[in-house]
Amino acid sequence: MLNLILFGPPGAGKGTQSEKIIAKYNLIHLSTGDLLRSEIQAGSELGLRAKTLMDQGILVPDEVVIGMIDNKLKEHKDAAGFIFDGFPRTVKQAEALDQLLATYNESISVMVALSVSDDELLARLLNRGKTSGRPDDQNVELISKRIQEYNNKTRPVADYYEEQGKFVAIDGIGEIEHIFSEITASISSLQ
Repeated sequence: MLNLILFGPPGAGKGTQSEKIIAKYNLIHLSTGDLLRSEIQAGSELGLRAKTLMDQGILVPDEVVIGMIDNKLKEHKDAAGFIFDGFPRTVKQAEALDQLLATYNESISVMVALSVSDDELLARLLNRGKTSGRPDDQNVELISKRIQEYNNKTRPVADYYEEQGKFVAIDGIGEIEHIFSEITASISSLQ
């Protein structure tokens, strides 16, 4: 089973590359945002718990998110693998994910990180903001804050997987197809 974390700051190209990876390797896409929305819509116990917290402006606790991921793993036992999107965002979440996968005798195969300079990220997000309609892609101050938040809180997750020998950095600047071929080469080296 191929279990991949696609990693990188906002605007690094994760969305573009994850679609291509999913299609090539037939992976199940696990986006924590999508999981939260679908569990809430389904009215599940975890979804109702998450909605109550979200309505109060409180972050959904890791154990709720891990529970939702566990439900997806159970639902797709015969999957070729999973691509994790937006999770883990902290070392604590990475440790919890590793523990969960271990209960299925699985582990993260690789973390592929798209490396892009802060200046390029800012330019990309401002450009995306022209068409995305997302207010957080249209404000330089908000974009800078998101990038800083990533660098301070999320970047250490890469160090966690690097210590396990499961980290690969890919230059996220260039042609989409070239970046994708670099990603597939790093995945092929695992198999």
